[in-house]
Amino acid sequence: MTSGNDCILTLSCADRVGIVHAVAANLHAQGANILDSAQFGDPDTSRFFMRVHFAPQAATPLAVLKEAFAPVAAEFAMDWQMHLPAERPRVLLMVSKFDHCLHDLLYRHRSGELKCEITSVVSNHRDTYQLAASYGVPFHHIPVTTDTKARAEAKLLELVAEENVELVVLARYMQVLSAALCTSLSGRAINIHHSFLPSFKGARPYHQAHARGVKLIGATAHYVTSDLDEGPIIEQEAARVDHKFTAEEMVEAGRDVERLVLARAVRLHIERRVLMNGHKTVVFR
Repeated sequence: MTSGNDCILTLSCADRVGIVHAVAANLHAQGANILDSAQFGDPDTSRFFMRVHFAPQAATPLAVLKEAFAPVAAEFAMDWQMHLPAERPRVLLMVSKFDHCLHDLLYRHRSGELKCEITSVVSNHRDTYQLAASYGVPFHHIPVTTDTKARAEAKLLELVAEENVELVVLARYMQVLSAALCTSLSGRAINIHHSFLPSFKGARPYHQAHARGVKLIGATAHYVTSDLDEGPIIEQEAARVDHKFTAEEMVEAGRDVERLVLARAVRLHIERRVLMNGHKTVVFR
């Protein structure tokens, strides 16, 4: 549970003795009460990761809290952020024609499950404009061709800046982003895809998998990088299928898994529970 005055501190740094003590002592000196805390020391990278949910003294401005914590961060050379959960992240959704993930995210947002602000829906097709309108969300049609791809991506970045977007969600957006755009959105763009990759690439992957008699289907949500579908993984899920499933039934089961996995990943991100660890992530649940 969070209140309007709670704060979330996330940090990573080289692992060494005294980090937890220094963080706790600093927050205690400010009169803050730690509500929950999670930490992880990665033996492979010798990096330390921590997420602290705390309640500061009443009416303490975020800028004051950050200023007070800065000396500790400097001492341990931390990569760190401090946020107010009450200030909801601004999220832009992207989609092409498959709209099951978009439906799910819009519903979860309206029901209060996803505590964010959805600024708009962007699509290279017009198919979902009525869906966006039914939720009162602005819709932007940005068509993409080989000749217009650069202009389309420039328009997207303009929207991200104009709408002060923190997170871009590719809710089955079926266009490959350029390396430059991936760099611009590094750490703040999430994609979803079926987990057959790299085995069944291209069109109709579920039908390809059905023809091979697979027994397990799944989905992967990850941060977008210039390495197609190989960014740091945030969340995954699988579902069992068997010989009785038709290809169409496998598609339906796959869509269910995709919806669930993407929603989980978005929620984990907006709750500041995902920290980057090189090509991997640390996820505090």
